[in-house]
Parts: sequence; C-alpha cells; structure tokens
Amino acid sequence: MIGKYERDEAVPSIEAAMKIAQAFQVSLDYLAGEGVNASFDKKTVERMQEIESLSPAIKEKLFFFIDTVLRDTKAQKAYAS
Repeated sequence: MIGKYERDEAVPSIEAAMKIAQAFQVSLDYLAGEGVNASFDKKTVERMQEIESLSPAIKEKLFFFIDTVLRDTKAQKAYAS
C-alpha cells in the first residue's frame, strides 16, 4: 500500500495518514508537506507547544537567548564568507 501512496496511485485515509505520521514521529503537516508546521519535526512542534505554556517572563528570557544565538550565528556566517 505504501508503494501505491508513493506512486500517487492511491491516497491514504486520514486514519492511515495519522498512523504513518505517528510511526515516523512527525506531524500530519510535515507528512503532507503543507501547513504552518510542515517543516517542523514532531520534537520541534512539541517544544513549541511547551514554550507556549511558559510564563511571559520565562518566554522573554528564552527568546532573548534564542535571538542572541541566531544573531551570533548570522554574524559568524557573514564573516566566514
């Protein structure tokens, strides 16, 4: 059946797609390659959901750290070129 999905000869039901996504530990968005979370693996989505449950003060500190790492990484790439 997987081969038929790969050759576009059949389309899985929602239930089958959910089982496939669970087996590969990805979201349905990721499996389908569409939607807001399409580029995120399941672990990343879980982390984002956990971050949303944090207090605003802790989220602010976490985002400050993330922004600092991203800024430094961009600077390193710019100077390496």
